[in-house]
Amino acid sequence: RQPWRSPGVPQAPLSLPTPRWPVECEVIQETIEHIEWVPPKPEPFCPPMDLEQSLYTLSEEQGTIVYHSNPALQGSCFTCARVGGAPGPLSSPAAPLEGPQDTTLLFESRFESGNLQKAIKVGPYEYVLMLRPDLYTAKHTQWFYFRVQNTRQEPLYRFTIANMAKPKSLYGRGLQPLLYSQRDAQSRGIGWRRVGTDVCYSRGSAGEPPLFRLSWTVCFPHDGDTCFFAACYPYTYSDLQRYLRALAADPARSRYCTVQVLCRSLAGNPVHLLTITGPGSTAGKRVVVASARVHPGESGGSWAMRGFLDFLLSAHANAQLLRRLFIFKVVPMLNPDGVVVGNSRCSLAGRDPNRAYGMALPGSFPGVWHLRAMVQRVLAEREVVLYCDFHGHSRKNNVFMYGCDTGGDGTGTRLRQRVFPLMLSKNAPDKFSFSSCKFQVQKSKEGTGRVSMWRLGVSHSYTLEVAFSGSTLGGRGSHFSVEDLESLGRLLCDTLLDFCDPAPAKLQQCLVEADALLQRQMGCEPGSGGSWSNVSPSDLESSTSGSDSSVSDG
Repeated sequence: RQPWRSPGVPQAPLSLPTPRWPVECEVIQETIEHIEWVPPKPEPFCPPMDLEQSLYTLSEEQGTIVYHSNPALQGSCFTCARVGGAPGPLSSPAAPLEGPQDTTLLFESRFESGNLQKAIKVGPYEYVLMLRPDLYTAKHTQWFYFRVQNTRQEPLYRFTIANMAKPKSLYGRGLQPLLYSQRDAQSRGIGWRRVGTDVCYSRGSAGEPPLFRLSWTVCFPHDGDTCFFAACYPYTYSDLQRYLRALAADPARSRYCTVQVLCRSLAGNPVHLLTITGPGSTAGKRVVVASARVHPGESGGSWAMRGFLDFLLSAHANAQLLRRLFIFKVVPMLNPDGVVVGNSRCSLAGRDPNRAYGMALPGSFPGVWHLRAMVQRVLAEREVVLYCDFHGHSRKNNVFMYGCDTGGDGTGTRLRQRVFPLMLSKNAPDKFSFSSCKFQVQKSKEGTGRVSMWRLGVSHSYTLEVAFSGSTLGGRGSHFSVEDLESLGRLLCDTLLDFCDPAPAKLQQCLVEADALLQRQMGCEPGSGGSWSNVSPSDLESSTSGSDSSVSDG
């Protein structure tokens, strides 16, 4: 166990070690890396398959298991970890091929962020797949990332993930899975791309809790290729380590950035804290706090975070101004263990850490506990002008925010809660939807980072939600690329300058506009003398499509 030390006080910088895994997890030795690529034009949403047009029902009972990787969990909770995971020789979860004419796909996911548990061949080119639940739980199946080999170019393949957890998904509204072809990456420089026709998301088993099925049809681009499927662009703990290594080796950027270890995770993986500010005195500087990947399956948040860091550390005039005005405290990966093992939502505690900010449990939830303690310590010395926690969302398109309005404050304070998201919507009109933003503080969300920081005294505390899919704004109707996700970080920086502009014109304009929008929500014409100031947030907005939380953690 790590020795006790002052809460929220980071340790000295450490080297960037190889990830540590629970000892139950087998890990292949190959290094999995993907090239970055942006499609030459936006990838449109795919018309989802009508449920009534579903032509066949796959029966896994009649199929053949061709891959089965099930961690031998010792008991129901995490015990210890080591570099490389399980000791000893690896098992062989994939069924061996019977010869060169055998067209069975070879599956694998025992690598960082992979989470395929079982593959069942139910037809010549049809497979039913089962995802591994978050470790030490029996649920939270949403993220997926796995490899297939021994592909054929001609046939149509049909894949069905049979144990998705959520009743609703953007796969029912045009979202497509991602495919990565190793041969295309090596020979043509093409990376992750959206694929799949006849994409269908439907109810599967009738048990409790019910499970849901995601199906898609695809053609592989080459014979004998190595391909990967993923729910969103993967961004692993090793990707972050490589980014931080390059940052430390860059004499220009490292002048503005100190990388420290906020704490260590349950498995002993460092949780990194970046402090970014300009040279010289920090007297009078206010603080901005940002975090990402408390939910490991929401990898889009990491790409937005990378765009945020890239811009902050650039030579751009606005970046220089931001460094002159503020101190940035950034935790780019709050839940490294969950990212390493391929969880969707939980840490190795088997619980959602974004419901644990109110718990005094540093031994169970070290990342969020030390982040909260660090913010508490900073607040004793400085104003924290903004907290933003980067997330992904599986059920709503576009980008939007959740803020904090309990209805107990004055009209001016309640309006100011809405100004930052409104400004961001103006800076990103083709991505950010202000109408999708929510400000209600539900009791079930008291343990979240957003509400916890607000309760501490951070007056503008937000969750940034980035759709797994893309944008329907500005006539787009297309998936987000990595470039789109990274641009959100820069746009967040631009909005911060607008929000803190000493000239009041932009702020006043947004206050007036937010007031008019709220009056319209209450059925009053702006300027008619109608008032919303005594109306509760729950009456101002529907609570039916809130955060992306799944079934209660219990």
